[in-house]
Amino acid sequence: MKKLIFFFSFIIHIFSVSATEYHVAKNGSDKNVGTLKAPFLTIQAAANIAVGSDIVIVHEGVYRERVDPKYGGTNDLDRIVYRAAKNEKVVIKGSEIISSWKKIKKSVWKSVVPNHIFKNKNPYNTVIEGDWFISENQIHHTGEVFVNGKALFEQNSLQEVIEPKECKWSLDKAASLYAWYVEVDENNTTIWANFQDLNPNKELVEINVREACFYPNRVGVNYITISGFKMDQAATQWAAPTAEQPGLIGTHWSKGWIIENNIISNSKNVGISLGKDRSSGHNVWMHNRNKDGATHYNEIVFRALSNGWSKEKIGSHIVRNNVIYNCGQAGVVGSLGCAFSTISNNHIYNIYTKRSYTGMEMAGIKLHAGIDVLIENNRIHSSHCGIWLDWMAQGARVSRNILYENDQYDFHDEVNHGPLLIDHNLFLSTKGISTICRSEGAAFVHNLMAGSSKNFPITNRSTPYHIPHSTKIKGLKNIKGGDNRFYNNIFVAVKGKVDLSSNRQRPKDQTVYFGLNGYNSKKYKSFAEGNIFYNGAKPYEKEKNSVVVDNYKPIVEIIEEDEDLLIKLTFDDSFKKVETAIVNTKRLGITIVSEASYERSDGTPIILDTDFYGNKRNVNQPIPGPFENLKEGVMEIKFFKKSQILKK
Repeated sequence: MKKLIFFFSFIIHIFSVSATEYHVAKNGSDKNVGTLKAPFLTIQAAANIAVGSDIVIVHEGVYRERVDPKYGGTNDLDRIVYRAAKNEKVVIKGSEIISSWKKIKKSVWKSVVPNHIFKNKNPYNTVIEGDWFISENQIHHTGEVFVNGKALFEQNSLQEVIEPKECKWSLDKAASLYAWYVEVDENNTTIWANFQDLNPNKELVEINVREACFYPNRVGVNYITISGFKMDQAATQWAAPTAEQPGLIGTHWSKGWIIENNIISNSKNVGISLGKDRSSGHNVWMHNRNKDGATHYNEIVFRALSNGWSKEKIGSHIVRNNVIYNCGQAGVVGSLGCAFSTISNNHIYNIYTKRSYTGMEMAGIKLHAGIDVLIENNRIHSSHCGIWLDWMAQGARVSRNILYENDQYDFHDEVNHGPLLIDHNLFLSTKGISTICRSEGAAFVHNLMAGSSKNFPITNRSTPYHIPHSTKIKGLKNIKGGDNRFYNNIFVAVKGKVDLSSNRQRPKDQTVYFGLNGYNSKKYKSFAEGNIFYNGAKPYEKEKNSVVVDNYKPIVEIIEEDEDLLIKLTFDDSFKKVETAIVNTKRLGITIVSEASYERSDGTPIILDTDFYGNKRNVNQPIPGPFENLKEGVMEIKFFKKSQILKK
C-alpha cells in the first residue's frame, strides 16, 4: 500500500512540475512570457504554446479574436484548460465595433469598412449555403450587424432597407424592421442599415468579422477544457450533417473536450459544434443531386469509419452548465463527432427565432449519430425544436429535461432503430408538438407530455444500426414504425392549441393526436402499460393497466422569474389508481431491428427506480410521470438558473 501511495504521489508531482500556468490580460503584451506579472495580450498567444496539463487563465476584458488552439492534451489527466479568472468577466467576441456611420436618408445610415479588417474570409462576401439549407429566394451572408447586442435583418436591396417590411416568419416581427444591406468591392465593404430611431454613432454597433470565437483549424486537437467565458457574435456557416460543422465554439473532429460554465450567444448559425470534419465529405448532396441526401449521408458514414471514426479517437465530449441563446440554426449541433458525449445542465433558448431562412437542422440540440449520448437536465425553450435526434441515436438517453414554448417540437426522434431511452422529461409545449417519432425502438418512461404527438414510418430511407456501444455498423434498414415502449407516463390533451403556422417548412402532414392511439396501426407491435390519459388523450389499443380520465384537465402553468423557472402542476387523485411497476433493462426487452438491450453505455443494466429529483421510487407501485411525490392539488417546482432543483 505504501508503494502504491508513493507511486501516485510521484505521478501527481510529475504533472504539477510539468504543467505551466499562462496568464492573459488587457494590459499585457504578446512579447511577454505569459506570467501573472507579465501576461500575454491575446488568448491566441497562449494557445500557440500551451500543451497538455497547461492552464491558460484569462483576466477581465473583451477579447476580439478567434482562438485557434495549436495543441491539445493526450488524455483526461493531461488536458489543456482555458478558463476565465475567478470572479472576472471575460468576453471573447467575433466582432469589431463600427462607429463611422453617415446618415443618408430617413433612419438609414451608411458605413464603409476597409476589407483589411477581415483577417481571413470576408463574412459579407460569404453566402450561407449547404445541404438541407433553404434560402427562401434571398441572399444570406454569414456576416451580421448588431446594435446594442441585437442582430438586424439582412435585405436583398438598399430599397428594402429604406422601406423595410416585417419578416412574415420572424418570432419578433417588430425587430425585423431594423434592416441592413451590403455591397463588397475589392477594397471595401459598404453597409447600409436602418436603425429606426437610434443614432448608431451613439450606440454600440458591431459587425461580426470572424468565423468563430474558439475553433481549431485542424482536426484531432484533443482534451481541451473551456470554462467561464462569454462568447458572442461569430459569422458561422450553416452546419449540415454532411459537411464540416463549424460553430461559434467547436471541437472539429476531436476527442475529450469539456465546454462548461460559458455564456454563448449570437452565432449566425450554431453555438456549440461537436461535428464532423471535411475529409469524409463536405455538402456532398448540394454538389451532386443525382443521389438523394440519405444515400449521400450513408456514404459519409462509411467514409468516416474508414477515416477512424471510433470511440477511441472521436467524441466523448462534455457540454455542461452553459447558457446558449440567439443562435440562427442550433444551440448544440453534432454529426458523428458527438458520439459518446454528455450534454447536461444547459439553458438553451431563442434558437432559430429570426427565420429569414430555413432548412432541416434547427433545434436547441440537433445530433446525428448520438451513439450512447446522454442528454440530461437541460432547460430548452422558445426555439423551433427542443431536442432532435436524427440517425443512429443508438444507446442514447434523454433524461430529466424541461422543454416548453417550442413552437414546432419538444422532442423529435428521426430514423433511429433503438434502443433509445426517453425518461423523466417534462414535454410542456402546447402550441407545437410534444413528441414526434419517426423511428423504432424508443422507450418513453415516466414522462409528462402536456401536448400533442405524431408519428409515421419512413420507408424510403435506410439508415444504419450498430454493434452496441460502438460506431461499427451492423446493418441498414428503413423505418416501418412501432417497436416502441410506453411505461408510466402522463398524457394531457390540450385541444385547440396546436399551431404549426410559423413553420417555414410547411409540412404536408400536420395531423396530430393526443396520447398513443397514433401507434395503433404500425408495422411492429408496441408495448404500453401503467400510463394515465387526461382530457381526451387516448391509450394504445393493446395497452394494459391504463387509466383514462376524460372529464378532468390538469393545469400546467409555466412562470419565468428572470432566469429562474416556476412550474405549477394541478392534478386530481386519478394518478394514484394506475397500476404500475418499476421499469428496468429486462422489462424493456430487445429491439427488433438492432437486436440490442436498453442498458447503460458501459453495458450494465438500467433500473429506473429514482424520480426526476433522484428520490427513490416505490418499487411496488411507482407514481406515473416524472415525480414520485406528485400529489393531488397544486404542486410547485422551482428550477434555478444553474439547474438546481427545489422541492416544495
